[in-house]
Amino acid sequence: MCLAVPGLVIKLSGSQAEVDFGGGAVRAASVQFVPQAKIGDYVLVHAGCAIQIVRREDALETLNLLKEIYG
Repeated sequence: MCLAVPGLVIKLSGSQAEVDFGGGAVRAASVQFVPQAKIGDYVLVHAGCAIQIVRREDALETLNLLKEIYG
C-alpha cells in the first residue's frame, strides 16, 4: 500500500522544496509535478515528490488522523 502524506511547504528553491510534516519532521521534496506550489501551500508528498496541492483544512485533518493512529 502506498501513502501520500500532506505537508507544509516552508522553503522553495527551483523545483525543490522543504516540506514540514509536523512534529519536527522536515524533508526535501520535488515540486516538479506541482510547479505552481508556493511557500505556505500544503502538498501531498509521495516517494519524495509533491503530487498535489491540497486545502489547508484537509491537510490538517489528515495530519491529525495520522497522529491519532501512530501517536
